[in-house]
Amino acid sequence: MINADPHELRKFSALAHRWWDPTAEFKPLHQLNPLRLDWINSYTQLRGKRILDVGCGGGILAESMAQLGAQVKGIDLASDALSAAELHRLDSGVMLEYEEVSAEALALREPGAYDAVTCMEMLEHVPDPGSIVSACAKLVKVGGWVFFSTLNRNLKSYLFAVIAAEYIAQMLPRGTHDYARFIRPAELSSYARAAGLHLHAFKGVSYAPMSQHFTLSDDTSINYMLACVRV
Repeated sequence: MINADPHELRKFSALAHRWWDPTAEFKPLHQLNPLRLDWINSYTQLRGKRILDVGCGGGILAESMAQLGAQVKGIDLASDALSAAELHRLDSGVMLEYEEVSAEALALREPGAYDAVTCMEMLEHVPDPGSIVSACAKLVKVGGWVFFSTLNRNLKSYLFAVIAAEYIAQMLPRGTHDYARFIRPAELSSYARAAGLHLHAFKGVSYAPMSQHFTLSDDTSINYMLACVRV
């Protein structure tokens, strides 16, 4: 069985035509992207590296990594989102590749093929996040980096990431996130260690509503990222 929720795939496919509109539903991803791109690049210089973006959606991160000189492949199971990514690639002229395939299937086909793997804002949307973490570990070379970002599961994250972001500020469409699928850092750590990854650094992401800017933080109580190395 494919590790994907059909409802989640339909939800993101329905918004595919607005993926590259920086004022529409994916505005937070456009605002967040420079921060996460710089964070990834600070650990593994992207230029000349072979990079896989798992759960690439419309390609915002994948395309920006390719613009820095990486050889990028983006994968996703939302076909309409991938179509939006491919159309934007053709329009921008950036060289990268997209494929509709699961991380688990690609791990069987291309084990150890990538210098780094990114999986950002995706784990909280799948039935079995541990399986995705394991696949990411298999796809990266020994000594290569794997980067995750997701949402913590606690009262604060529910209030800010769901109630405030979706219902009050309307930064995101209602129903974007299912709080029950949020992942505590201890849980993600367990998945990563079981997959043979060495945990290098956790980093929180904070949002300032007035300036509408994301910044790195030591506070991992809501949004957070994890950098790992395959051992």
